[in-house]
Amino acid sequence: MVDMKWSEISIHTTQEAVEPITNILHEAGASGVVIEDPFDLMKERENVFGEIYQLNPDDYPEEGVIVKAYLPVTSFLGETVEEIKVSINNLIAFDIDLGHNKVTISEVNEEEWATAWKKYYHPVKISERFTIVPTWETYEPVSSDELIIELDPGMAFGTGTHPTTVMCIQALEKTVKQGDTVVDVGTGSGVLSIAAAMLGAKSVKALDLDTVAVESARLNLKLNKVHDIAKVSQNNLLDNIEGPVDLIVANILAEIILRFTDDAAKIVKPGGLFITSGIINTKKQEVKEGLIDAGFSIEETLLMEDWVAFIARKNEG
Repeated sequence: MVDMKWSEISIHTTQEAVEPITNILHEAGASGVVIEDPFDLMKERENVFGEIYQLNPDDYPEEGVIVKAYLPVTSFLGETVEEIKVSINNLIAFDIDLGHNKVTISEVNEEEWATAWKKYYHPVKISERFTIVPTWETYEPVSSDELIIELDPGMAFGTGTHPTTVMCIQALEKTVKQGDTVVDVGTGSGVLSIAAAMLGAKSVKALDLDTVAVESARLNLKLNKVHDIAKVSQNNLLDNIEGPVDLIVANILAEIILRFTDDAAKIVKPGGLFITSGIINTKKQEVKEGLIDAGFSIEETLLMEDWVAFIARKNEG
C-alpha cells in the first residue's frame, strides 16, 4: 500500500469553539480530530472513576485549546484549508469567542497519523454505568451493571468524552425508562442514541443534517448492536417528525436549540422530557428562558466546566 500523505491542520482556539470547529473540520473531510485542552491536565479524574492514563503537559497549550485534524494531501488542499478558515471566522456571528484563532498546517505520513491520534483515546468511564471504549482496545467490565459503548473515532465526532456529551449521558441515565420512545436531535456519532437504547428505550430516532454524521452514527449503532432499536435519518432538527414521544435529547449549540424549542414542546408528550446540552455558560439564561416560554419546567441543571445541560419537563395540561 502506498503511504498516504496527510496534512495536519492545527487550530489554536477556545474551549467554547471546540465543538463547532470540530463539526467544520468533519464537514471538510477531516479524518480523526484530536483536542489538546490544558484543562484535561488539571482534571482529577483518577479518584473519581479509577485509574486514567497519564497525559504529558508538553503536548498541551498554556492557554486556550488546540484542535488538530488530518486532511489527505490532494491538489485542492489549499482551497479546503481556506474554506475551513472562512467557516471558523463565521462563528463570530454566533458570538463564539475564537481566542488566538491561529491556524497552522504541517505534513505527516500515514503511519505517524494512525499512531498519533490513537494515543489520545482510551476507555473512559463517564457516568455511573457507562464506559466509552475505542474499538481497538479490549476492555473488561468492572461491575455487573456497567454498560459499554464502543466508538470508532476514526470517523471521529469526538470520543463521547466532551463535557456536553457526558452530561447528556448522565441525564439519560437518570431519566430513560424501559419502553420509552426517544428522539436524538443532532446525533453526531450516535452515542446518545446508543446510550438511550442500552438504558431500555424501545425506539430511538437519531437525526442529523450532516451526511457524514448519519453514516458515522449508523456504523456506531451497528457496532453496539442497537441498530434494531435506534434508526438514523438525515433530517433538519425536528422538521416533519411526529409525536408524541417520551423524551427528546439534543446536544447542539445553544442558538440552534432555541430554534426548535416550540417544535420540541409539540412533539414531547405532556409530562415528557427535553434534555438539552451543548450550551456554553454565557448562554445558560437565554436557553432556560426559551425552554420555559415553550412550556417546559426546568427540573435539573447539570454543570461541567464551562458547559450547562438542562433536564426540562413539559408542563401538563
